[in-house]
Amino acid sequence: MQSTARIIEEARSLPVEERTIVVDSLLRSLNPPDNEIDKKWGQVATRRLEELRSGKVQPVPGEEVFARIYARYAP
Repeated sequence: MQSTARIIEEARSLPVEERTIVVDSLLRSLNPPDNEIDKKWGQVATRRLEELRSGKVQPVPGEEVFARIYARYAP
């Protein structure tokens, strides 16, 4: 049986697309997808996209979001 270090070394040598498949597969083995939850997240994403496209909500740049978070939680 291969050591963990050897497996990681081999995985690192793969092209980025294949590493992505390995990572996704490993993560799914730790947290198997739940179709009902995925469906609900899809509904939320669709609703939010519709709100953006209609102008009901305005996007906030990521830099601004993080600046607000840092300001709120800064020591």
